[in-house]
Amino acid sequence: MFLRDDDPDTRRVEKLTRISDVLVARIDRLEESRGSSWSMFQAAMALEQEVQVRTRELEQALADLSERNRELAVARALAEEANRSKTRFLRAASHDLLQPLSAAKLFLSALKDTPLDALQTELADRLSGAFESVEELMHAVLDISRLDSQRIEFQRKPVDLGDLFRRLAIEYAPMAEAKGLKLAFAPTSAMVESDPTFLRRIAQNLVSNAIKYTDRGGVLVGVRKRGGRAWLEIMDTGIGIAAADRSRIFDEFQRIGREGGAPGMGLGLSIVRRACAKLGHPIAMDSEPGRGTVFRVSLPLIGAHAEIGRIALPQAGPSLRGRVALVVENDTAMRRAYQLILRDRLGMVARVTAGIPEALAQMGDDPPDVVIADYNLDNGDTGLEAIRALRKAAGEVVPAIIVSARRDPEISRASLELGVPVLEKPLRFEDLQAMLHHILV
Repeated sequence: MFLRDDDPDTRRVEKLTRISDVLVARIDRLEESRGSSWSMFQAAMALEQEVQVRTRELEQALADLSERNRELAVARALAEEANRSKTRFLRAASHDLLQPLSAAKLFLSALKDTPLDALQTELADRLSGAFESVEELMHAVLDISRLDSQRIEFQRKPVDLGDLFRRLAIEYAPMAEAKGLKLAFAPTSAMVESDPTFLRRIAQNLVSNAIKYTDRGGVLVGVRKRGGRAWLEIMDTGIGIAAADRSRIFDEFQRIGREGGAPGMGLGLSIVRRACAKLGHPIAMDSEPGRGTVFRVSLPLIGAHAEIGRIALPQAGPSLRGRVALVVENDTAMRRAYQLILRDRLGMVARVTAGIPEALAQMGDDPPDVVIADYNLDNGDTGLEAIRALRKAAGEVVPAIIVSARRDPEISRASLELGVPVLEKPLRFEDLQAMLHHILV
């Protein structure tokens, strides 16, 4: 029997067939979806396991890093303590070494003032040169130690370049004269902002270096104003610096090679570079081999007026004769050296004492014209305490000088508050003489 197309049963069969096809398609899609979900579930499980593995690895890395940081912190603390110990050692050693060196230099200065034959004069000159070398090396080591310290404190304040030039002229005139060189300073009223101690060290090293490497002619030190800056210039007619050497002259232990060589350890320009970098003072150099060199240091200008000329050095004379100096110094050799220098070379009356009680007893009711006190005294006393006690007993502000082997900002600040200048050890006769002239004359 055959079904017709328009038969109701035929249409029913066709409808059921279509419904069956739809159901089969949906079942297929569900099967596919179930397979996809299972795959996604498996992928999610694998990813979770990977995350757990990576998390454990990250936790371990963080633990290792934390341990490494602890090790670094311990190493840093040990390094800082070692650096502080080194600084304390150098400070203590510098005082103990500079004390006898200072006394020896004053004794030698007194010896040169006595009649000497040719051999004795040569020996005295050679001793003087040896002491200068030792002093220069000690200053260099201490300066580099301070400049390499992370805790260095600079005392930025107005600095009178004219006053700095006068001190340098006194200090380096003998060195230049010994080589037959002309040392000239251009008088200036320029005021700049810097750390007075380190600016002086910069200038000292540049002037000393210029004299060492100059055989004929001379050295000129001056100031050139450019905009709001003052350029400190040190010009010499020395051997000059070849282009190949200019990149290394600011490194430690570098000296320009030549027959005979220049004295020193090659640390001066390294100190200049370090100090200028720390203070933010740009430094420049021009040089021509065989004709000379000029070093320039740029300084923040406060006020300036410069004139070319020469500075007259203070001369010893009757202005200090008869003046009374009360010395407070706990070192026996230094007391004797002061006595010889003040009395025999400057014609002053020297009252030499070992500590504060003795100084008060020596002074009595007759205040001295000036007090010269070493900073480190016995029993924990200081020269500043001695000056305060003497001024209080005298009922007036007696002029005073602090002499110290310690380059400590706290000492500089405390001395400044008292209005007392500081002279560094080893003490030079020329510096002491100039300071006494400045205070008393």
